[in-house]
Amino acid sequence: MYFIEVVRKVVENHFKEISVVALSSAIVLVVKRFRRKPRQPYPRDVVIHHQVGRGPFAPSIMPFAVKLETYLRMVKVPYMNIHDSYQKRSSKGKLTWIEYNGVKVADSEFSIEFINKTFNVDPDQNLSEEQKAMAYAMQIMIEEHTYWAVTLFRWVYERAEKINQYLGIPSILRYVLVEGLRKKCKAQGLGLHSPQEVRRVMIADLRTLDTFLGNKDFILGDNPCKADCAIFGLLSQMYYQSFGGENETAIKEFPKLWTYCERMKARFWPDWDDCITHGGTTIATV
Repeated sequence: MYFIEVVRKVVENHFKEISVVALSSAIVLVVKRFRRKPRQPYPRDVVIHHQVGRGPFAPSIMPFAVKLETYLRMVKVPYMNIHDSYQKRSSKGKLTWIEYNGVKVADSEFSIEFINKTFNVDPDQNLSEEQKAMAYAMQIMIEEHTYWAVTLFRWVYERAEKINQYLGIPSILRYVLVEGLRKKCKAQGLGLHSPQEVRRVMIADLRTLDTFLGNKDFILGDNPCKADCAIFGLLSQMYYQSFGGENETAIKEFPKLWTYCERMKARFWPDWDDCITHGGTTIATV
């Protein structure tokens, strides 16, 4: 009965949004069914990077999209962005994926493996096994641990209110998104803790990364490696587009990390201003 009452209240409070979403969805389905247009062929020998649209203050609101595109720039592989992931997810439901000459690859890490093999590139080829192991450990900490803390603060604890100033997600859709991410975070484990405990975890991760970075320009020294793309992907969300939220407050406790972000941005994103919407005031041209 409690669940039914909650649903009833949600419907009453968001009847207009639900009606608009339902009507819009129906129209889209009808249009797709009866006016399906043939897909334009993509150019050959070019990596097609599927992702969501450009972000307000970083090239994407998805850290894994920033990671993958940064890597494509690092290895200088020809690519083009297609901003269609909301409508066309990968076979694994991922919002960031690639295809190349008809071959589709889901997940940013598997995409990087495919790119290395296909184009015979590997920025880590001169690293020692010990260096590779250390870089891998830092990447896994950031992507499989810190990521969930960042997600909790942006989408769950802050209920996406800060980022939604620039995205304009309808209330009912935002509710579904937030609750879905809450469940995923609980399933992962970090979402079972209090916000104060999650912040302690996030600070511990950032301090570990800060200590490991030390006075180096990049994670392993003077030159960036593959792991730098993943680390920058997540830190870019905290530093450039947390909109004064807890994620921004946390990273700004570690000056080495935000100066690291600026170095990665300068190295691989000289066209950064063309790849963002400046808070939704312009259309990204790249």
